Amino acid sequence: MAVIREQDLIQSVADAFQYISYYHPLDYIRALGEAWAREENPAARDAIAQILTNSRMCAEGHRPLCQDTGIAVVFLKVGMDVRWDATMSVQEMIDAGVRQAYTHPDNTLRASVLLDPAGTRRNSRDNTPAVVHYEIVPGDGVEVICAAKGGGSENKAKMVMLNPSDSIVDWVLRTLPTMGAGWCPPGILGLGIGGTPEKAMLMAKEALMAPVDIHELKSRAAAGSPLSRVEELRLELMDKVNALGIGAQGLGGLTTVLDVKILDYPTHAASLPVAMIPNCAATRHVHFHLDGTGPAILPTPRLEDWPDVTWEADAEVATRVDLDTLTREQVATWKPGQVLLLNGRMLTGRDAAHKRVQEMLARGDALPVDFTNRVIYYVGPVDPVRDEAVGPAGPTTSTRMDKFTRMMLEQTGLIAMVGKGERGPVAIEAIRDNRSAYLMAVGGAAYLVAKAIRSARVLAFEDLGMEAIYEFEVTDMPVTVAVDAEGTSVHETGPREWRARIGGIPVAVA
Repeated sequence: MAVIREQDLIQSVADAFQYISYYHPLDYIRALGEAWAREENPAARDAIAQILTNSRMCAEGHRPLCQDTGIAVVFLKVGMDVRWDATMSVQEMIDAGVRQAYTHPDNTLRASVLLDPAGTRRNSRDNTPAVVHYEIVPGDGVEVICAAKGGGSENKAKMVMLNPSDSIVDWVLRTLPTMGAGWCPPGILGLGIGGTPEKAMLMAKEALMAPVDIHELKSRAAAGSPLSRVEELRLELMDKVNALGIGAQGLGGLTTVLDVKILDYPTHAASLPVAMIPNCAATRHVHFHLDGTGPAILPTPRLEDWPDVTWEADAEVATRVDLDTLTREQVATWKPGQVLLLNGRMLTGRDAAHKRVQEMLARGDALPVDFTNRVIYYVGPVDPVRDEAVGPAGPTTSTRMDKFTRMMLEQTGLIAMVGKGERGPVAIEAIRDNRSAYLMAVGGAAYLVAKAIRSARVLAFEDLGMEAIYEFEVTDMPVTVAVDAEGTSVHETGPREWRARIGGIPVAVA
């Protein structure tokens, strides 16, 4: 009979969340490297190169893969014969480990968990409580999966109650394009089929914790081995989802997902619950076992296991932009898909800051920041450590700012915005009307982006923490013109072009 000590679980959870903040699962990295090698869209290939470069930099520097260090999710399979040497509850032990991980002085992680979600939405400041799922199983050990799930991909979770005769494939293919690119593809798609609504959602999340192994399934199918219906469904969805042409970061291309994972469960005769949850380019999870002999020991990956891909700013294919002298007339000359290297001073701001600006304008109050001819970056950075100007600072999902776009362009003097993913019709219309532009940075390359930031200082709304308005000074920060002054969006034109092209391209099997 194993006796699990309180401190062993706490320390193991703390080590796990630090570990996954800077180490991608190697199965994901290998699959992403293969996707980079076969990608034919230069924009998508460049985005994947940034993600791979960022991944290796984080593994070397032990800093977060993404500025959104996620909500802590823990799956526990507790053996029925386990005894606990503990005074805390299991939830309290896990929360203690999460608290220790997210406040680690050498690699402080961003606290994103808000208490009182329907009210004051007050930050817990240590990313607790974790979301914990329990299963009691035979045995005398504890199996643990720790995952950090970012808001960009969580917000794209979908669930439907289909009729038993409805097509799951058709629903996925209709639904996935509506999710946009805010979930930072290429990633992994998790599906839960059957059970009840809440069971389907839980299965979709748990499915994402399995290794990337679609290549093995393809090999078995090619060899004529019999496949289960779920395995056949995985292969069908893999091919058809990638044929949508959404591509890396929604720019269009051959790879939208690296794997499709499915768990199913018996369901009511009148029901067909289906849930779908994506995992983003910052795929983060680790599995370990506790048997009473001490805390888990997590293996250190070898840097040579990363693909030999290095992204560097290239002034021969990109246009350098001086943000300190930028004019609306210059912005109007930018073309869709054009790669820019931003230099100079840039403002930051996201949901909370935009809402506060809106309230101040409505009251007729003077704004604390002059936005005239400025560019704003939608970001909530990680706190810096050691000699950093700022911690990892990748873009947040831009559609959350769509409802503020016209106000910012017409009432503050702002002339361009930087974020991740697509913009909706309301924002695109405002951009076109004001001859502005929206620039896209790569989601999943937060540490790489942070290396372009030379200094950072808070200008306003300091009480909002990572959502305050900062001023960054940047050098050669890479972005792509995603919506130009005419209102042309590469997130519409790119996938449309590649959806048509994929029909005539023999896609290589990994």
